[in-house]
Amino acid sequence: MATVAAQSVPNTVDSRTARKITLAGCVGIFAELYDNGIFGFMAGTLGTVFFASDSKNAVQLVFLGYAVSFFFRPLGAVICGHLGDRIGRQRMLVFVILLISAATAAIGILPTYASIGIAAPALLILLRVLQGFSVGGEASGAMSFLAEHAPEGKRGLYTSYAQIASFLSLLTGTLLAAALTSGLGADRMESYGWRIPFLLAVPLGITGIYIRKRISDTPNFLRLRERGGVSSNPLKEAFSSAEHRRAMLLALFIPLMNGSGYYVLFTFMPTFMSGSLHFSKVQGLLVTATSLVAISIAIPYMGRLSDRVGRKKVIAGAAIAMAIAGIPCYLLIGTGSVPLAILGACVMAVIFAGHTGVIHILLVELFPTRLRYSAYGLGYNISSALFGGTAPLLMTYLIDKTGSVNVPAFYAVLTALGTLIAVSRVKDRAHQPLRDA
Repeated sequence: MATVAAQSVPNTVDSRTARKITLAGCVGIFAELYDNGIFGFMAGTLGTVFFASDSKNAVQLVFLGYAVSFFFRPLGAVICGHLGDRIGRQRMLVFVILLISAATAAIGILPTYASIGIAAPALLILLRVLQGFSVGGEASGAMSFLAEHAPEGKRGLYTSYAQIASFLSLLTGTLLAAALTSGLGADRMESYGWRIPFLLAVPLGITGIYIRKRISDTPNFLRLRERGGVSSNPLKEAFSSAEHRRAMLLALFIPLMNGSGYYVLFTFMPTFMSGSLHFSKVQGLLVTATSLVAISIAIPYMGRLSDRVGRKKVIAGAAIAMAIAGIPCYLLIGTGSVPLAILGACVMAVIFAGHTGVIHILLVELFPTRLRYSAYGLGYNISSALFGGTAPLLMTYLIDKTGSVNVPAFYAVLTALGTLIAVSRVKDRAHQPLRDA
């Protein structure tokens, strides 16, 4: 293992270049997260199309397929992270968007259960596995890429833009699902309408690939490579260091709130509202869409705030607020009133912005450039597999078994408290340059 003295070199990327890079990163993230999120929004229809079962069990099987893909995220993080730390971030970001776009488009042309029987859900889950592998290489790579290009003192703000892109992609998927469901009706949605959102991955993927191929690698990685400081085995190096092992554990537990936020409040919410709370599908999608607007507005303010007061304070504040407001907000959603449901969902969305808008830059800053893509990616994607992708399946199962529609509220409080405990152990590096080694 080569030894390179630890360095903290201020980033001198000019603002114009940083904005160009941020736009490129955000377009790619938009395409990646749209491709991943549309599966959750279409769960009810996919259950009817791909499984010969009663509707309740069919939805659970769809969310099982959703969850299974998350267990391939760590594999994607390991392979893409290793290559990203060895040959550069830019090449891997082109590869992952190509892979997920192809997998998503392939879902859109799959034969149904009525056509080929059990082979249909088997192929669906196989393509979800490819999606999961790809997303495992996307999050840590894209966020490392943006952070390593961002001007000093603005890393929180610049990386928060990527989170806006991710939630705007969910909003696009939500509005599209709502428009198709309302305009086509259930019969035509199950006949052919469900294919449309998946096939849109083709133009989105082409756009993302084109933009990402035209950008350069990060100053941090290029500087490291020029000094001969690239690690030959970044994960082995990470596991050999007590400091980095501890950082990977923090990367596993600090994102706990993602389970109740990203994967329940947004991805699972339309299915939860229509299946358990007896809202119409369009009403459930409307509530989700409104909360997505709220969080997209709040995220950059949280990112900017973290640049001023530190990442730790913002995330801890969001966790405390969610622990207090989670149950009351879900009670508002459970009233059956659309306006009150919108209020409850939007309050939680603004609170969650303090976590999701800051979590990635905090994790980026835990690791040096030399092994950032690999170590950050492994910890974060194991967390996503254990506590994120399984959340819709867990909520569906527990609601069915307990008969209580308040299960997501308790999950929100528990994950918030878990994040609070974990983030209390972090050394905040918001006001220090990124370490190269």
